Amino acid sequence: MDKTNSKSEYKILEKINSPKDIKSLNIPELSILSEELRSYIIETVKKTGGHLAPSLGVIELTIALHYVFNTPDDKLIWDVGHQAYAHKVLTGRREAFKTIRQYGGISGFCKPSESEYDVFGAGHASTSISASVGLATARDLKGDKNRIAAIIGDGAFTGGLAWEGINNICNIKGQFLVILNDNEMSISRNVGAMSSYLTRIVLSPRYLRFRNQVWNSFALLPKGTSFFRAFGRKSLESLKNFIAPGLVFEEFGFRYYGPIDGHDIKLLIRTLQSVKDLKYPVLLHIITKKGKGLLSAEQDPTKYHGIGPLKVKDSLEKKQVSAPPFLKAFGKIACEIAENNPKAVFITAAMCEGTGLVEFSKKFPDRYFDVGIAEGHAVTFSGGLAVGGYRPIVAIYSTFLQRAYDHIIHDIALQSLPVVFVMDRAGLVGADGPTHHGAFDISYINTIPNMIISAPRNGNELRDILYTALDQSKKPFAIRYPKATCEVFDENRKPKTLKIGSWEVLVNGKDVAILSVGTMTNVAKQSAELLKVDGILPTVIHARFIKPFDEKLLSKVARSHSLILTVEENTVKGGFGMNINKFVSDSGINCKVISVGIPDNFVEQGERDLLLRNIGLYPEGIAEVIEKQLIIKIPK
Repeated sequence: MDKTNSKSEYKILEKINSPKDIKSLNIPELSILSEELRSYIIETVKKTGGHLAPSLGVIELTIALHYVFNTPDDKLIWDVGHQAYAHKVLTGRREAFKTIRQYGGISGFCKPSESEYDVFGAGHASTSISASVGLATARDLKGDKNRIAAIIGDGAFTGGLAWEGINNICNIKGQFLVILNDNEMSISRNVGAMSSYLTRIVLSPRYLRFRNQVWNSFALLPKGTSFFRAFGRKSLESLKNFIAPGLVFEEFGFRYYGPIDGHDIKLLIRTLQSVKDLKYPVLLHIITKKGKGLLSAEQDPTKYHGIGPLKVKDSLEKKQVSAPPFLKAFGKIACEIAENNPKAVFITAAMCEGTGLVEFSKKFPDRYFDVGIAEGHAVTFSGGLAVGGYRPIVAIYSTFLQRAYDHIIHDIALQSLPVVFVMDRAGLVGADGPTHHGAFDISYINTIPNMIISAPRNGNELRDILYTALDQSKKPFAIRYPKATCEVFDENRKPKTLKIGSWEVLVNGKDVAILSVGTMTNVAKQSAELLKVDGILPTVIHARFIKPFDEKLLSKVARSHSLILTVEENTVKGGFGMNINKFVSDSGINCKVISVGIPDNFVEQGERDLLLRNIGLYPEGIAEVIEKQLIIKIPK
C-alpha cells in the first residue's frame, strides 16, 4: 500500500480553507500549491476511486480561477463536474474530500446542496454553457454585477446542448466567459469534426481581412504576374495557421482568445485578469494535458479517466470470479454477432471502453461508430442505418440514454425501426451516485409503443436475447443489465432463440410468487431458499421480458397464488411492478401484488451492494417483505 503523506507535507494546501486564502499567495507559492494539490488528489483518489485524469488536467486552471474571481459571488459553472476535484478541495472541503464518492461522503460531481461554491449540479456532459447563459440572463435582469464563467472540456463540446447554449449567447449584453479546456479527450479519445477543428484552428476574421487585403493588392498588379499570385497563395496558406484563431466562435458572437498553455499558472492569471471584466461574451481556449503530473495517467488518460480504489495486496490475490462483467460479455458477443451477421453495426457515444466495445472496434472498424457525447444523434443516426438496411446495436448507459428520449420516440419507435438498444449500468451503479444510476429506463421506455424491453439474468441469456432481437424482431428492442458480474457466461455455448414475451418458471411453489427482472432473479432465488426454512415455498419466475410480458403465465400464476411480489432494479414508479399490478387488477383476479424496487427518491452514492441492501433489494430483504405479508415470523 502506498505510504500516506502526513498533513505537514502539504505546507501551503493545509492553510487553504477557502478561495480567499489563495489570493494572498504569490506566483511561486501558487506553483507549489498546484504541486501539493495534484499530489493530494492522487493520494486520495487512489484510496477512494474517482475521476482522476480529468481533475489532474485542471489544477492550475482551478487555482487561477479562484485567485482571479471573487467566488462564490462570481459564479464558476463546471461542466460534467468530474473536473472539479481541485475546486472541491479549495472551497472548504479539503478534509471532506477524503470521503469523495463514499457512502455518506461528498459527491464526485458538483452538488449545490453540498456547497455554495457548486453553483449548478452536473453529472452529464455539455450542460455548463446553457446553465451559464441562464445565470447571466438572470443576473442582467436583476441588475447585478457579478461575473459568470463556464468551464467546459473533456469532450463536452461534442455534445449538441453546448452548441444550443452557444447559439443563445446573443441574449447576453454584459460579461460572460466560457473557458474551453481542450485536452483532446472525453473518456475515450474525442471524435468528430469539431474535435478536429479545436486541435487545428485555421481561420479567423483577422486572417480573412488580411487575406482579402493582400489578395486585392495582387489584383492591382499588371496582368501576367501569375507568379506573384501563386506566391501569395502559398504565403497565405502558411500564414493562416499562424494568425489562427476562432472564426467559428466569433461568428457565434464570442470574442475569442487563445489558445494558451493551461498549465502556466502565471499566464493563466494574467489572461483571466485581462478578460474577466470585458462586457461581452468571451471564449478563452486553453490547452491542457489530461492526467497531468501522473505519468501513467498522461500515457493512458482513458484508463485513468475514472478509477476504482486500489486494493491491498491480499485482496488482489483473492480468487477472481469466473464470469466477467456484463460489459465484457457483451463485447465478446458483439464480435461473434459481427462475424455471423454482415449487416450488424454497433454505435456508442464516447463510451468505447465503458460499453465493452474496444475489441470490436479494432476487429470491425468499418462497422463501429463512436459519435462522441451525442446520444440523441446516436439514436437518430441508428435509425438512418436501419432504414438503409443495416441492423444497428446502440450501446449507451441507461442514465445517458435518457438524454435521447424524444429521439427514441420520434425517430425509432414511431417508425418501428429495428434498432437494438443495449443499456449498460441499468439500476444502481455505486460511487457515481444519483446522476449515473440507471433507475428509470424501464419506466421511460415502457410508455413507448412498439418497444420491446428485456433484461437477462446472466451472460448466456444476454447472448440469447441479442440473437433473438436480431433474428426474431423487426421492432425497436431494449436490453438492460447492471454494472455487475454476469454470473454465468460460456463463450462456447451456442445461442438460443427465445420467444419474445416469454417468462421462465425456475421454482414451482404455492401461495406466493416472486416475479423478478434481470439479475434480481438471482436474488429472488436466494430469498426463496431462505423462506424454505419456515415452510414457505414461493414460486420463482424469471420475467426476462418486461414488454411484452407473458400474460398467459401471469394470469395462471395470479389465479393460483394469493400474493405476487415483483422485484426490479428500477424505480417502482411506472416500472415493471405497476404494469403487473394493473394487469391483475384489470383482469379482476383476487391476488395481491406488492412491488419491491428503487424507491421514489434519488439514491445517493455508495458501494452498489450497500445501496441495494438499503433499499431492500437483497435476499433477506425480499424474504422479510414476504414474511410480513404472510404474517409468519422467520428466525433471524
